[in-house]
Amino acid sequence: MTTSFFQRVIVPVANRDDATATTAALRPYIEGSDSTVIAVHVIEKAGGAPDKASVEQREQRAEEIFRIVADEFDDSGIVLETNLRYGTDIASSIMDAAHDSNASAIVFTPRRGSRWRKLLTGDVTHNLVQSSDIPILVLPDREVSEA
Repeated sequence: MTTSFFQRVIVPVANRDDATATTAALRPYIEGSDSTVIAVHVIEKAGGAPDKASVEQREQRAEEIFRIVADEFDDSGIVLETNLRYGTDIASSIMDAAHDSNASAIVFTPRRGSRWRKLLTGDVTHNLVQSSDIPILVLPDREVSEA
């Protein structure tokens, strides 16, 4: 039954550390399966305000993040797809990617951050869990669980 959750998974990756942690946590669950991993990175648009970096710089960062995911699954036989999205609401963009890809689940490790930062910037994890009609699987960070 758990295999069906991992059949076609959306894996949101926000940055290099997130990509490394999430792929390390996910790999033991899908190794040797016929799973498809769809790595999704959302370039957040400021909604009228100036963006923090140029779109080109952020697209280049996204390619670096996707390369980390590809390197992790390179020898696994896992099918990997990448999906670059643009949006003002990261959680909604991730859910849209999941619907567009016919995903069986959205899988990630929680990102670290203070409660104040999450309150001020919005908590993507909270918004996904509260709003998604697709199963959400939050995997423990391998480093934390092994310590």
